[in-house]
Amino acid sequence: MGAVILPDLGTEILIPACAVIGIVFALFQWLIVSKVKLTAGIDSSSEPAPKNGYNDSLIEEEEGINDHNVVLKCAEIQNAISEGSTSFLFTMYKYVGIFMVAFAILIFLFLGSVEGFSTSHQPCTYDETKMCKPALATALFSTISFVLGGITSVISGFLGMKIATYANARTTLEARKGVGKAFITAFRSGAVMGFLLAANGLLVLFITINLFKIYYGDDWGGLFEAITGYGLGGSSMALFGRVGGGIYTKAADVGADLVGKVERNIPEDDPRNPAVIADNVGDNVGDIAGMGSDLFGSYAEASCAALVVASISSFGVNHEFTPMLFPLIISSVGLLVCLLTTLFATDFFEIKLVKEIEPALKKQLVISTALMTIGIAIVSWIALPSTFTIFNFGEQKVVRNWQLFLCVAVGLWAGLIIGFVTEYYTSNAYSPVQDVADSCRTGAATNVIFGLALGYKSVIIPIFAIAVSIFVSFSFAAMYGVAVAALGMLSTIATGLAIDAYGPISDNAGGIAEMAGMSHRIRERTDALDAAGNTTAAIGKGFAIGSAALVSLALFGAFVSRAGITTVDVLTPKVFIGLLVGSMLPYWFSAMTMKSVGSAALKMVEEVRRQFNTIPGLMEGTAKPDYATCVTISTDASIKEMIPPGALVMLTPLIVGIFFGVETLSGVLAGSLVSGVQIAISASNTGGAWDNAKKYIEAGASEHARSLGPKGSDPHKAAVIGDTIGDPLKDTSGPSLNILIKLMAVESLVFAPFFATHGGLLFKI
Repeated sequence: MGAVILPDLGTEILIPACAVIGIVFALFQWLIVSKVKLTAGIDSSSEPAPKNGYNDSLIEEEEGINDHNVVLKCAEIQNAISEGSTSFLFTMYKYVGIFMVAFAILIFLFLGSVEGFSTSHQPCTYDETKMCKPALATALFSTISFVLGGITSVISGFLGMKIATYANARTTLEARKGVGKAFITAFRSGAVMGFLLAANGLLVLFITINLFKIYYGDDWGGLFEAITGYGLGGSSMALFGRVGGGIYTKAADVGADLVGKVERNIPEDDPRNPAVIADNVGDNVGDIAGMGSDLFGSYAEASCAALVVASISSFGVNHEFTPMLFPLIISSVGLLVCLLTTLFATDFFEIKLVKEIEPALKKQLVISTALMTIGIAIVSWIALPSTFTIFNFGEQKVVRNWQLFLCVAVGLWAGLIIGFVTEYYTSNAYSPVQDVADSCRTGAATNVIFGLALGYKSVIIPIFAIAVSIFVSFSFAAMYGVAVAALGMLSTIATGLAIDAYGPISDNAGGIAEMAGMSHRIRERTDALDAAGNTTAAIGKGFAIGSAALVSLALFGAFVSRAGITTVDVLTPKVFIGLLVGSMLPYWFSAMTMKSVGSAALKMVEEVRRQFNTIPGLMEGTAKPDYATCVTISTDASIKEMIPPGALVMLTPLIVGIFFGVETLSGVLAGSLVSGVQIAISASNTGGAWDNAKKYIEAGASEHARSLGPKGSDPHKAAVIGDTIGDPLKDTSGPSLNILIKLMAVESLVFAPFFATHGGLLFKI
């Protein structure tokens, strides 16, 4: 087998040290952003400001005015957005907290009943010659890790939202000094969220494993089975965050667009539009808080899937601590790599022109992937024995350390390919989106047809990338290979999240500039930041969906092993009916979320119309709209509407497992994975393409774009309709589907002991 170069003590120091470095780096970035002041700087006006000091930061250098009113206006708008976001998340967490307590009790009761709540030791699942801790202990520790995962997920989302609402107005103010300054402020703020989330997830998981080890001792199979609750907690919170936040943001967005831009012909984010604050709040609760929880869930589940398989392989059987924690070491090195990569955007190179923004963000992905490949090679060499065995459906498969390196690397590079294909199909710099924009000449119908076709076509290459990475990683290291391939894809999560969070921050900054009545030139700069952010958000969604496919396959493998199924035979009716039902679930789920956005948007449109019709002086800009009512409509609708889709995802595995048994459930999981990935990619890319086709016409940067514009022209109106249809696709249904496929798989894994013992009631009659 060969010895491991990195000693156990080294692992015990390396993992928490990397996590702490990540947290410190995040706080350092936050400190730099906080130097942009949001007060009117009364003290600075009494004495002459140093030429390059921070007092200078609020002066519009080009236009030579030191307009304190603008600063105060920005601070006021930022405050309204922050308050709206916080109150929505607190309302949502109240409901989600009730669910968490109820589900925790369910986990304890179901898993405790496997051995009739016995406290005596049981023969181990995978080696009956040894005695393991009682099922009651697994029930208790799974419940604890579920609650921990849920709380970490909620904190991740909440911190992300707080940082984004802190940074949006500061980005607007920095845009007055040039596009480069605004870019760095938005990007640093995104980095705060990325590093805090990645480091917190890693640290909490590492501490939990070490605390559980005190009780479990040598029973590593039981220990890591209990840890799977962490992934379940993370993802179940993410589901409600993504669906609730997605419904909130799109109800406001669709309402604001339809009445404001199409009916009243006023610009986006115009302060006269009553839904404008709700729209900006939505960016934070959906795209930031939801996104943060989602990627945290992916990370937690990928780690759990890898750890479960490792615990029944030679690492776990021989109690080799360092190789056992190989998944966490990958994530630790990933944090250091992302830290170095971030410096390339913030310190090593300076952005001066608009056209440099998107390449700078893309370079982040390429640099982090290249550096991470070297990092994985070093980790595979020092943290793994030269040969070892991996559990492969009842047998032990001999694997070499270089093979495991290839598994992680193939996942990492597949993520990059998916990212770039997504960018090609959603960025208005390339022909697919330009073709969609061109189709607006003949109205909204052709725009919709072209957009749908683009979405379907954009599925092809990502699916091949996922398929190749699954084939390579499974051939080398069975299901463990697939799990570490998913971790490879997620190893640069801090950079991915930084790029992702940058988008909504820039979007908000543009909204604040418009509402504060800042000059046209500043709005152009924030629009340029926002257009680049739109594409990178689509890249982020591509990563999330690709990693979800690998994660759920790895969890599926762990579930099949734990449930004692040797083969999943599609030809048996039990499995085939499961496949059919599983493939249908993403459609059912999408229907629910789309309709929820539609009905919430309907209420919003009616309210916005009512205000325009009944408040005298609103269109003239002499009266203020009632923003609070629109915020309340979005909040109430999203809280009410997030429950049915959430219940569908959480209850399906329980119902199928209890009544139809593990074989049918394995069919359901396979079916939902296969169809869910396709719908998620096409929905996200269709919506992204429509959005950027509209922005392409609005920007008028090329001769072709100018022939379709300007704002308010018929092609532009057709583009707005396409963008409005795409909103729920790209920000609600698409991103929520990757949680559906992961969550059902991890839930099935957690409940596998119960289903294997007591499941399949209908077939036992």
